[in-house]
Amino acid sequence: MECRPLIGLRNPKIIIIGKFQMTNVIDADVLFAPSDMGLRHLPEGPIAYGNGFSWVGIQHGNESMHGSLNLFELQARANRSINLPGRPGFAFPTTDPDWFIAGIEKHVQLFQVSTGRCETVSDEIDQEVENTLINDGIPFADGIVFGAKDLEFQTKKAGLYLWRLDQSLVRLRDDQICSNGKVILPDGDQWQMLDIDSPTQQVVRYRLDANNGTLSDAEVVLDLTGESIFPDGMVAAPDGKSVIIAFYNPNAAAYGVARQFDLESGSVICEWRTAAAPRVTCPLLMEVDDGVKLVLTTATEGMEDEMFSQHENSGCLFMGDTEFESAKCDHRLDVLSLVG
Repeated sequence: MECRPLIGLRNPKIIIIGKFQMTNVIDADVLFAPSDMGLRHLPEGPIAYGNGFSWVGIQHGNESMHGSLNLFELQARANRSINLPGRPGFAFPTTDPDWFIAGIEKHVQLFQVSTGRCETVSDEIDQEVENTLINDGIPFADGIVFGAKDLEFQTKKAGLYLWRLDQSLVRLRDDQICSNGKVILPDGDQWQMLDIDSPTQQVVRYRLDANNGTLSDAEVVLDLTGESIFPDGMVAAPDGKSVIIAFYNPNAAAYGVARQFDLESGSVICEWRTAAAPRVTCPLLMEVDDGVKLVLTTATEGMEDEMFSQHENSGCLFMGDTEFESAKCDHRLDVLSLVG
């Protein structure tokens, strides 16, 4: 793919990244620096909401048994944090801004912002194994696809699930370690799904038949095993031909990265950098007054005090420029059909 400098972006650079082709580099800026260190532990899942976006704090420390739903107002740069009754893997806005649908611990639940009311709308996941929790997911017209993670990040025992609008739960796979970024695209009368199980360092493609609750065999579309960093959250680019992946770096580094990959060639089109925050967890493309921006969450998970002192932006939320002209809004499930 031809690589061309981005026009009108702050500090664009052109470099070579490892085995990948030439790419543009953009420095993202700190958008929000939580004063509560618990909120910096593991931010993920930003999604457009109201006059800004929502995101989840998966847990507020290594030993914490709860996390939070966060509502960020972009113009005021103000964050409202709401504790949840457990550790969320995702929380998606619905057609009613007062209601979110969230994966908390081992159930899909409806959560009402104004009252804190929770209503369970799924069976328990991973009933045959222990020490797994719901992790990343994506809403689409037929429900939600989400994965789970082994809390020890070692064993292929966590599930990959389809939650349908009739509140039935279908297990698609039972061999995930840490199921993360997902993209779902229409494919005739079925769906094409891109999926990341982070320790594999691969992006795989499935054909998803939501009516029958089945997946095709996996096809590797991006092989990132030559990297020392791990793919985490993922979002589709507006061109429909590329994806943006956030990379979690467990090691010390001057900056973290999110990269846009062409799905056909595997080449890197663009790289966004988060200074002094190597553990980038999730991306969000959103339209604002001056264009389409990329929001990135980062984490302090697993950092000792000495490492954090050298990576002081870890756990912050960042925002960077893009060359995109539009950004698609994530699917909203109809809450009226779900609330009891």
